[in-house]
Amino acid sequence: MSAPTAVRTPPCVSVIIAAYNAADTIGLSIRSALAEPEVGEVWVVDDRSTDGTVREAMAADDGSGRLRIRSQTQNGGPAVARNRALAASGCPWVCVLDADDYFLPGRIGRLLRRADGVTMIADELTRISQGAPPPAAPPDMGSAAADITFEAFVEGNISRPGRYREELGFIKPLMNRYFLEEHDIQYDPGLRLGEDYHLYARILARGGTLRLLPPQGYVAVTRSSSISGSHTIADLKALRDADLDLLALPVSSKGRRALRRHYRSVDQRLQWRRLIDRVKAGDPAGMISTFTSIPVAGFLALRLAEQAWIRLGRAIRPCLDLNP
Repeated sequence: MSAPTAVRTPPCVSVIIAAYNAADTIGLSIRSALAEPEVGEVWVVDDRSTDGTVREAMAADDGSGRLRIRSQTQNGGPAVARNRALAASGCPWVCVLDADDYFLPGRIGRLLRRADGVTMIADELTRISQGAPPPAAPPDMGSAAADITFEAFVEGNISRPGRYREELGFIKPLMNRYFLEEHDIQYDPGLRLGEDYHLYARILARGGTLRLLPPQGYVAVTRSSSISGSHTIADLKALRDADLDLLALPVSSKGRRALRRHYRSVDQRLQWRRLIDRVKAGDPAGMISTFTSIPVAGFLALRLAEQAWIRLGRAIRPCLDLNP
């Protein structure tokens, strides 16, 4: 099914917030979503938090009857929590809001006005540091839009030096619920890292479309304790192997080449983490085993050289400081 061709009468958007130990930020997230007139329901799924997340979520209710809060019996990760909300929500459009992020006023309306004929519509993130004041809302102008292909989307998720967490997998689009249901697409419950990337890639592989606008009001707050900013070896392995699932879908030869490049980039990060662990464990054989291919070996050698240079700089800096 195609996306709704027009948006005339609000409300029509379901906002999904998966939350874990987000008591300090969940209130602002919920209030920003409820403030959007097009939002018909806000689903908060608490992923077995150990702080006051549920209490703060309840305190953010505006009395409109649109806030629904559910609690998991065990921690399953954001993909599992989002799937629960997806199954329960009912608006024709659905979008995810991270529990430490928020919308600027008018974001949903600005996206809907440009959503004709697409499966997903998103805006580039506005990133701020924790504690920074809210940025000004962007003007509602006819911003240039880019329609993102499967190949371009996958390429846009390959980490590159000097680009801090700007991969396209971090965007939070409005998604056409009818398309998700028709193709039986939901979050992969086995992923705790890159679950958004994997979902959007499957939508595109199944013939969906993605339109990307300049920033329209999604504010992503960078925190040192952010779950997406840290990951385990198991998380990286699951994300790497998820590309094998995508390779089984009907994608073009260019898309398949992009997936293989993405697989290699994640594998490089995985082997780097394994190498660090093996160094700490004093395991020479395990260290050697991380050099699985020429591209990986080159990546690891470069990272080792960078670390050696950093440590050398730290060692000689005090000596330089003693010599005026």
